[in-house]
Amino acid sequence: MSGIGALSKSTRGGHIETIRYYEKIGLLPPALRSTGRHRIYTEKHRSRLVFIRQNRELGFPLDDIRELIALAADADRPCADALAVVKKHLAEVESKVAQLQQIRIELLSMAGTCESSCLGSNTPDCTIVESLFEPAAGARSGCCS
Repeated sequence: MSGIGALSKSTRGGHIETIRYYEKIGLLPPALRSTGRHRIYTEKHRSRLVFIRQNRELGFPLDDIRELIALAADADRPCADALAVVKKHLAEVESKVAQLQQIRIELLSMAGTCESSCLGSNTPDCTIVESLFEPAAGARSGCCS
């Protein structure tokens, strides 16, 4: 058993405030308390915190992590339930990747146009700056007037 500082160190960067937050919202079970009211954590807490951190690194939202914890605790639930959580998150990740690819294309276009037509101009004459004030994506393709 250990205190919150030792738990934080043993999970490579699980910040103390984050640990308290996870406990507050029920992702971590409540810690035992010493006679001085200090939190005391067990190996079960460390293992759960590692599970949460690994899922957070994969981008899972806290509600999905809560669902995966519930699945792990219920031996009668089918593996297909966990697969459904992962597939839902994968679809969200793929959507974000597609959005990022569109942003990349747009930025490459802006940079390429500027490099080929107006590199060296002053900022007031550069349409990159001007185009960033425009709401339409199509307006963000030029560089300098």
